[in-house]
Amino acid sequence: MGLFGNKSEGGLMDVIRCDEQEYLVWKWRPSGAVNSTDKENAIRYGSSLRVKDGEVAVFVYKQKDGAMQDFIVGPYDQTIKTANFPVLSSIVGAAFGGASPFQAEIYFMNLSGNIQVKFGVPYFDVFDPRFMDFAVPMAVRGTLTFNITDYKGFIKLNRLINFELDDFKKQIKDAVTKYIKGVVTNIPTDNGIPVLQMERKILEINDLVAKYLGSRLETDFGVNMKGLDIANLEVNKESRGYAELRKVTAEQTAKTTIAQTDVNIKNLKDMQGINALNTEETLRIQREEAQRAQKLQTETNFIGAHALNQQTEVLKTGAESLGNMGNMDMGGGGMNPAGMMTGMMMGGAMGNQMAGMMNQMGQNMNQQQNTPPPPPQIQYSISVNGQIIGSFNWQQLQQMVLNGQLTKNTHVWKQGMAGWEIAGNVQELSNLFGAVPPPPPVV
Repeated sequence: MGLFGNKSEGGLMDVIRCDEQEYLVWKWRPSGAVNSTDKENAIRYGSSLRVKDGEVAVFVYKQKDGAMQDFIVGPYDQTIKTANFPVLSSIVGAAFGGASPFQAEIYFMNLSGNIQVKFGVPYFDVFDPRFMDFAVPMAVRGTLTFNITDYKGFIKLNRLINFELDDFKKQIKDAVTKYIKGVVTNIPTDNGIPVLQMERKILEINDLVAKYLGSRLETDFGVNMKGLDIANLEVNKESRGYAELRKVTAEQTAKTTIAQTDVNIKNLKDMQGINALNTEETLRIQREEAQRAQKLQTETNFIGAHALNQQTEVLKTGAESLGNMGNMDMGGGGMNPAGMMTGMMMGGAMGNQMAGMMNQMGQNMNQQQNTPPPPPQIQYSISVNGQIIGSFNWQQLQQMVLNGQLTKNTHVWKQGMAGWEIAGNVQELSNLFGAVPPPPPVV
């Protein structure tokens, strides 16, 4: 095809610009004609080109080996010169040196404007993966906002000639409907959101859909998604599937709650049983320690008495020997002065020993007489979880209070009481709880 027409075929000096207020892609036509013709596209070299900030002017040259483009990004307000048009420079220079009109279609693309598309996805079935027998109808409504940032990528995916924004919006809307339906249908399975909770999870679902939708719009249409606003995620609550799903989930929740309550009660009983066993074991150890101490004291007293008996037997034997000393036969018969002297000496030693022993015995007896008798041992039984444990003495009861095993509200009993009584009401036990420090103040 010819690249240039004759001078009489158009080619007037024009001011090439876009005065549209709202557009995405707009084709410049000098004569206002609808159809593109060679005459309409004959552009005089040296015409004035004005491109606003946020716009890009695309010069499309149709050649035998395919269309070629020059891109002029605004702001730009100059005459058309080959210095700024690399493709045009090669075309014009090869033929006429830039003296004649050249064939080109000129499109203005809006890079700063935002296009909004309202969408409404009609009711489609969504299934809860736990209850696949119940289909719940759901509809989605909202607004999509996009613009063009990669204009070269946009041109590769979309035609420019006879571009109609309404047709393009319809293509976007159809694609968005398909994408949203696919994502929302799989949200209960892929993201673990129950169908009955999807309405109140609308913000989370909005982010999931936007993440998927943005990359698809860029790949399929060459546009940049600036925002997605799902305004309404509507469940058809009049449907049979919704009613059945609510019923079965309510029953499932009730069973789960009862099972959890049973588990909690069992755990509580197990803990109480463990505490009772621990208390019983602690008290058993305390009783064994008290019995062991008492036995040790008894054995100590027995050893002392045994030693005293041994010393008495020794002295008794010595006394008998002393009585026989005077009868010792020293030869010659009659009185034995040497035996008497020896007996007197030994008797004195034994007397001193006996006196010391008696003195020691007297001191021990005095000490025992001056030592006050042990306090009377009170013995109380306590009720723990319906079981009777004890009896316990005063020291054991003190330890139980310190360990928190005995409180004012614990039931106690001892011999002589008419019945069980809480410990806080027993006068004899009041000192036990007075020794326990109060809880720390709440800050």
